[in-house]
This record gives sequence, structure tokens and C-alpha cells, in this order.
Amino acid sequence: MLPMDEFEYDRVRRHQWLAGQARADGVDRRTLLRMTVAAGALAAPFATMTTASAAPSAGPGIVKPLPAEWFVPRGTNAEMRWDAVAGTGHHTPTERFFVRNHTRTPLIDPDGWRLRLTGSGLRRGEVEFGLDDLRRLPSTRLNALIECAGNGRSYYTSRQQQPVPGTPWTLGGVGSARWRGVRLADLLHRAGLRRDAVDVLPTGLDDEYLTASGANLGRVRRPLPVGKALDDVLVAYEMNGEPLTPDHGAPVRLVVPGWVGIASIKWLGSVEVATEPLYSPWNTQYYRLFGPAHPAGGSAPLTRQVVKSAFELAPDAVLPAGRRHRLTGRSWSGAAAIRQVEVSTDGGTRWQPARLLDEPRPNGWVRWSHDWRPERPGPYELRARATDRRGNTQPDVAVFNTEGYLFDAVVAHPVTVAQAAS
Repeated sequence: MLPMDEFEYDRVRRHQWLAGQARADGVDRRTLLRMTVAAGALAAPFATMTTASAAPSAGPGIVKPLPAEWFVPRGTNAEMRWDAVAGTGHHTPTERFFVRNHTRTPLIDPDGWRLRLTGSGLRRGEVEFGLDDLRRLPSTRLNALIECAGNGRSYYTSRQQQPVPGTPWTLGGVGSARWRGVRLADLLHRAGLRRDAVDVLPTGLDDEYLTASGANLGRVRRPLPVGKALDDVLVAYEMNGEPLTPDHGAPVRLVVPGWVGIASIKWLGSVEVATEPLYSPWNTQYYRLFGPAHPAGGSAPLTRQVVKSAFELAPDAVLPAGRRHRLTGRSWSGAAAIRQVEVSTDGGTRWQPARLLDEPRPNGWVRWSHDWRPERPGPYELRARATDRRGNTQPDVAVFNTEGYLFDAVVAHPVTVAQAAS
């Protein structure tokens, strides 16, 4: 299969929409026309929209326990603490995996659950699968990260003095798991996928999403190009060898390797397959890049994740002087496997290669270590910088966008070296 050019794909989709050959549920025509630049309208990207946060909920809406030593609560979300996963192995334990909810975690009866495949892109009309039907099909296992598009968002403000709205994630909006399920491609072919199908629209079964202004955007849904759907997308019913838990999409979710987390729809209930492009607020109003460094009408919808690194160490940790410390961490990229990781213990003046502890693979992170023996007490800034096999390296400064997505810059990790007790 040929690699996709997502920007070209998006350009063609806009052309088809303006020609009346696309559908945009939840996005009215006036909005989409307002999002098209007047000059060269058929090729122009979308114009900036003002986005609204979700209305505050009465509680976090998360089912599993959130002990303070594992998580930092973030409203309806829960951020993983990096010092809580040190030494836990390559995959994030399910009980320590971060939670990203637009509303609240639903409790869905797996016996009554059905996945409906519908739409003009299917020859057989509507097709249904129950959980037992999926389990009887040939299964696929996949090691993959899930990462929120806003992971690292808070550093635009705290490190670059560029305030942005949204959940103030540090670097804990990411997790790696071993998933098991059925390839979406297999289900599409069983449902009679047409050769002229262009878009696949998965929709979740969580509550409808209300903005702060009271607008109802419906259930979370986001189109995938059929090329990606046929490539490596998994309809998953297991996580780390066990059935999915409610907070992580039970009974069934999508896993879309390498792409921003919003594509991996949780609590999957339906998949529409269409011969015309489809839009939703989650690829028009949200999850695009707007700002002075981006096209006047905004970027194409976000797809691949960027390069990041994190230390498995609490922020502002205190380490004794005159002793050897094994610093550990993880680095990852949505574009390719990690090629190298460098560590600086002096604020970025000098860099040394870290030791990679895993065989780097696409769609996953690599664990690494670096030995450090600080002799002098005082404040220090640790830094880690990764490069993937496509040559993408973490920059010193992330390119700003108004919603704080895809932060990829090197993050200073402050620690204090204290005089060892005599």
C-alpha cells in the first residue's frame, strides 16, 4: 500500500465537500465555508475557529482508583506519573495507564454490546458483530502507544511563556500496551467494502459532548481515511492480556498506531463507511494546528505523533551528591522507531548518548539509561533528546499553536543534588 499524503488527502476532501460530495454531521455549511480561505478556496485549509472546553462535570467520571502516587488528576482525565512506572517493564500496567475522557467513563454490558458497520461504502448494507463474533475471528496482537494530542501542553506556558487552553498535561498523557483484537480491515472486507469507499467514521458510546456554551456536538467520532483503516488499525478487546477495563474502552475500542489518541476511539459502537468524505467537530473544530506559524486557515487534521522523551523520575527529585545514579527514561515517536537518545546533566551544554535498553520498534517507546555521579550539591537541569529513524529530532523550542498540541521540544527536568549525610 502506498504511503498517504495526509495534506493532499485533506485537500481532496475539502474539494469534494464544497462540490456537494461530502457530509459533515455536526458541522454546518456556514462553519465550513467560514473555514475556507477565500483565495484559492478549493485548495485552501480551514480558517481558525474558537474552541470551547467541555462543561465542568460533577466528578471525574473515572471508574478505577487514582492513587496519588500513580496519577495527577486533570478534571475528567488522569495523568500518569512518570516516577510510578520506573521498573514496570515495557508496557504500562493497565491500572497505571493514563485516562483521557471527553465526558465520563460509561459502563457497557458486553453481552448486549454490538458493533454496527453501515454506510454507502459497504456492498452488504448494515452488518453487526457481537463480542463473541469478534473473538471467533482470527485475532491480531499489537504493541502500540496511545498518546493524547495535547500531551506536554503545559510546557508551552511554563517553558515557552505561550499560554494555551486545555488540559495542562506534562508528559504523562501517554501509555504503551499489548493489545489484542481483530484488524479493522478484516471487518471491513467481511462487510463488503466497496472499492470507491474513501472514509471510515468510528463513533464511541460515551455521553454526548457539550461545550461550555451548551452546544451539543454529539458523541465523539473522527474520520479515518480508508487507507489508514486498511493498514494497521485494530479493533481491540484485550489490553495487556486481559479484557479491556471501562476507563480504557471496554468492551471494544480502536487502536490507531502512531496517530494522535483521539483517533483511537474508545467504547466503539459503530463504524460508518462512506464513498464521500466525512467530517466531524473532531477533525475540523478540534485537533488541527492554528497560529502564526501555520497556514492562514490551519493545518490538515492531526495524524502522526511527534518525538518526545521523559525521565522516570519525580520532578524536583532530591539526589545525594557523590553517588552514582542510574537515570532512566523512555523516548518515542509516531513517525518511526527511535534511533538514538542523548542525555544532558548540565542544562543542555553537553550531551552524552544514553544506553538503549530495548530494540527500537515503530509505534512504541524505547527505554534507556544513563549513569551520572554528581559531586557538587545544588540545582541541576536534566535533559533528554531523542531522534527517530526518519531524522526527526526534538528541538529546543516547540512550534507554537493556539491549542497546545504536539509539543515536541526538549523538556528541562529539575533536580536538586544534596550533600550526602555523613
